[in-house]
Formats: sequence, structure tokens, C-alpha cells
Amino acid sequence: MPPSEADTRPAPAPPARPSGSEQMTAQEYLEQRVEDQIRWYDAKSSHNQEWFKRLRLVEIMAAATIPLLSGLTAASPLLPIAIGILGASVAIIAGSLALFQFESHWVEYRSACEALKREKFLYLTGAEPFAGGPAASFSLLVQRVEALLSEENTNWTQVMLKAQEAREEG
Repeated sequence: MPPSEADTRPAPAPPARPSGSEQMTAQEYLEQRVEDQIRWYDAKSSHNQEWFKRLRLVEIMAAATIPLLSGLTAASPLLPIAIGILGASVAIIAGSLALFQFESHWVEYRSACEALKREKFLYLTGAEPFAGGPAASFSLLVQRVEALLSEENTNWTQVMLKAQEAREEG
């Protein structure tokens, strides 16, 4: 079953630590925030890719079958009904692909996942821009990861607002 709009929103930030506790370590941040978000974006990207490819394949097969069956309509009085059902199916699938935006979500989530992986590996290898000391590098990692996640959340919010406006206008 296709996901609802709520399923497409990026995962929320982990709960804050109680006041007075120590700061999160780099290892904790990598495991609890970065890896968690990488897994989330990877799963959502894969889910959207699967739905997009499945629906597109069925759409192509149904559309390709219509001309084939059209040449055989004299053979059976039920073939025009089957052709009509196939045509309606093509329209429903095309509408579903446009509504749920599986392809764009697949690409956006994959892009976010790969960007997070890149930041993680640059940090772990001490490559630029993380070539400074451990404290400065960790602080920079957090800033860059949170900026990526914030940008993704902002993009998602804008898409949802545009969708809401389109529904209100239509």
C-alpha cells in the first residue's frame, strides 16, 4: 500500500538529554543521530524506489497491452471491456505516481542518505573539512549534519505546503 504523506516526513531529532548530564560524545552522535538518519533515509529511499518501479512497470505493461488487444476485438465481445479496464488502470497508476511522488522522494531521500554518509566518512577519516582537532571536528560534523537535516525538513515542509495549497485551490 502506498505511504501516506505522514510517512514521507524525515524522522524527528532524538530526545534531548536531561539537564545536568554530560554532552553527547562523537561516538554517541554518530550512532544515535547520524546512523539513525542514514538508516531512515535509506529505508525510505528504497521503499519509494520499489513503489515507483512497480507501478511504472504495471503502467507500461497495461499501456502496451491495449493496442495488442485492440486488434483482436472481433474475437470476443469482452475484449473492449478489458481494454477499457486497462486504459483506466493506466490513468489510475499515472495519477498515483503523480500524487505520491515516489520518484522524486526516492531521489531526494537517496541524496540525503548519501550526503550524510559522505559527512560521516569525511569525519571518520579526518579529511577536509574535518582535519582540525577532535573537538573542532566534532563540532563541525554536528553543524554540517544538522544543517543537512534542517534543509531536508524545510524542503519537505515546502512540498507539503504546496500540496495543501493545490488541494485548496482545486
